[in-house]
Amino acid sequence: MERQESKPHWNAASLPEVHGSVGLTTSRLWWRRLLGFLGPGFLISVGYMDPGNWATDIAGGSKYGYTLLFAIMLSNLLAILLQSLALKLGVATGRDLAQLCRERTSLRVSVLLWLMAELAIVACDLAEVIGSAIALKLLFGLPLIAGVLITGLDVMLILLLENKGFRYLEALVITLIGTITVLFGIQMWLSRPELAMVALNLFVPHAKLVTDAGMLFIAVGILGATVMPHNLYLHSSIVQSRRYERSAAGKREAVKLANIDSALALMLALFVNASILIVAAAVFNRTGHTEVAAIEDAYKLLSPLLGVAGASTLFAVALLASGQNSSITGTLAGQVVMEGFVSLRVAPWVRRLITRSIAILPTVVVVWVMGDAATEKLLLLSQVILSMQLSFAVVPLVYFTGKRELMGEFVNGRPLRWLGWSAAVVIAALNAWLLMMSI
Repeated sequence: MERQESKPHWNAASLPEVHGSVGLTTSRLWWRRLLGFLGPGFLISVGYMDPGNWATDIAGGSKYGYTLLFAIMLSNLLAILLQSLALKLGVATGRDLAQLCRERTSLRVSVLLWLMAELAIVACDLAEVIGSAIALKLLFGLPLIAGVLITGLDVMLILLLENKGFRYLEALVITLIGTITVLFGIQMWLSRPELAMVALNLFVPHAKLVTDAGMLFIAVGILGATVMPHNLYLHSSIVQSRRYERSAAGKREAVKLANIDSALALMLALFVNASILIVAAAVFNRTGHTEVAAIEDAYKLLSPLLGVAGASTLFAVALLASGQNSSITGTLAGQVVMEGFVSLRVAPWVRRLITRSIAILPTVVVVWVMGDAATEKLLLLSQVILSMQLSFAVVPLVYFTGKRELMGEFVNGRPLRWLGWSAAVVIAALNAWLLMMSI
């Protein structure tokens, strides 16, 4: 896979306007030093609770009850492992995954990996467009097409915050995550789930998970909605936004504290993801509404079934926060991928316009031709596409982090290499099995 002679570095650093821009304290108190590293993990975690997750979790919970909670737990564990490898790669090498793929693979391989990364970003952006548009429709009664077009304006907010500094962007993201968490905490409390069944299905897989085609389709969708390929590129880049010492000791502390940041954020994402499925299982599956797969149907039924006025509004506000959050990280990931693979730097608003246009056009066409209901199928399909692209990011990540000449003392040990390759095999096998069952 790797060339004998790597290509010269095209970029001194990924996202140079952000690189090393966040100062850190030298306090002896570890928790104060940790505060300086909190942020990148939360930016990454929004991809694990975006509108695509809502579609798969609602479909899974309403149709199969609590059964697919294990798929969420497994996906989250894979996410913690893979994001840990991504941030370690960035700290150890001073390069992001996209740059290393371009520099250390053949032209054909790097072009393939670049195209797959771009396809994943478009699929993710598609979910964000649909989710935000649905939220605007539910809250303000806007036609879905109008909502889709309005979502293109969020680039102005991103530009404003980027000009103020990266910490402002992180603060907005963390605030929106907090909003989503609180709102779904309330929803889960109101739904009164069966806690024993929740605990059992979180840790014990159901036998039908790999034999039932419908269940497997949603499980793979959950995997694609949770472990997003472009997040691996993004994390390896934005972890370098901290101004840590580029010495061996400085890098060791950076890896340690960044891992805590990542794990905390992803555990929060696990709570949000699981709570969406739990609410769907407790409210819809328990009352016989097993075919609720559409976000709009969930919105309409929540308040009547829970008997609580305003429950549906809380749901829609959380959905809007989720869509806007994911838009921010999608833009950053697009910049990292484009700069790393093709050394092409464009203004963030231009990059955002390109990716958002690619996502908006097919959505508008589908809504125009097939009606609003077709967007839900498009949303679920986008998550399966994301899962299909995942191996194209995971394999190079595991490969590079296992190269001692590249990673130095941070190279994966044998147990971690085994875990990394096992994760890559599981992801590829699940996707292959889904394809075979779908033919």
